[in-house]
Amino acid sequence: MTEARFERIVHFLTTRQVSLRLFLDDVKNTHNISAVIRTCDATGVFYLHYYLTETALSINRGISLGSERWSQLKRERDRVGFLNRMREEGYQCLATSLEPPVLDYRDVDYTLPTLLIFGNEKDGISEEVMARVTQRIKIPMVGMAKSLNISVACAVILYEALRQREAKGMYEKPSLPPEVFESFLRKWAVEDRLKK
Repeated sequence: MTEARFERIVHFLTTRQVSLRLFLDDVKNTHNISAVIRTCDATGVFYLHYYLTETALSINRGISLGSERWSQLKRERDRVGFLNRMREEGYQCLATSLEPPVLDYRDVDYTLPTLLIFGNEKDGISEEVMARVTQRIKIPMVGMAKSLNISVACAVILYEALRQREAKGMYEKPSLPPEVFESFLRKWAVEDRLKK
């Protein structure tokens, strides 16, 4: 492994945001899932949680460009239990919604521990999940369409979170626990190289 590659992996791990997470509530469209994973990688989101009624997560690698390798995709079998756990750990659980009361997504403090929740393409966020969110948020729309595609909405909100966190210097020092940082550094810098 070259020194430049090693430094790139170290930088990658340094910028991962443990306290900024995503939860996909039964999102099924492969293109959307793949684009969301790629955006998570680009904005430093390390943990992407998902609930699926289907048997497996389907990823289009032509869209994700391998970003799933660098993300921790965690399937949640009990979405209510997961949301309760996140709230107990101090996360604000934010869900996109068209139903009031809603807050403009730009008025949220994303430097706080945050779980962003997105629902599936047809039915949106399930009632049992929506009942447990701490705040509903919206992206202002001035066109005829009432909402953005889930992957686009996700990107818009995550880049606002990145902007706020960058301004606070949150990408400059690791937020991963040292043992997790070292474990992934070893995996990606050494073990994966030995497998080739």
